[in-house]
Amino acid sequence: MPAAGLDPRGPPPDRERRAVIPDALLYYRTGPDGGDNGSMLRAFVEVDWATMGPERLAAKLTAYERLHRYVPVAPGRRPTVQEPALEEWQRRYPLFPRVLFVLDGTGPAGVENRIRALRAGAGLLAPSRFLHDVPVLAAPLADLLQHSPSAPVWRPAHDPGRRVRWTESGHRQT
Repeated sequence: MPAAGLDPRGPPPDRERRAVIPDALLYYRTGPDGGDNGSMLRAFVEVDWATMGPERLAAKLTAYERLHRYVPVAPGRRPTVQEPALEEWQRRYPLFPRVLFVLDGTGPAGVENRIRALRAGAGLLAPSRFLHDVPVLAAPLADLLQHSPSAPVWRPAHDPGRRVRWTESGHRQT
């Protein structure tokens, strides 16, 4: 039985909603390519200064995945065919923004430890479509400063051995 005042289909408790407040929201329009006018990319940016443990950092993936699938339900109403349920994020964005982790505040070994933690957190989301639908990428701030944020220095959470540009999906093309 749910706690008093909590509807299991209702919004997540305040502590869970707060966990999904990114440090920044990035809007970026790509240049024209192949006759199109370019596209608008959005990203939630999480800047990690190593002030929290790697496990807590990785837990942010779960919070973003929960936001991705969260569908608000008005009390006493169920979605209908004429009025299909929309995930909350769809009210603001045509696609869920990619999630970018910028890592700093520790040396190279600490960055690798944090990337391994993100990989482990991504593994816990495996049954979900979140990582298939949403690029989740991490990069050390030092690499961004040395090579530029548009360089292929971003590491997909599900495949951290690869390096991609943040504007790519992070998924292998097959």
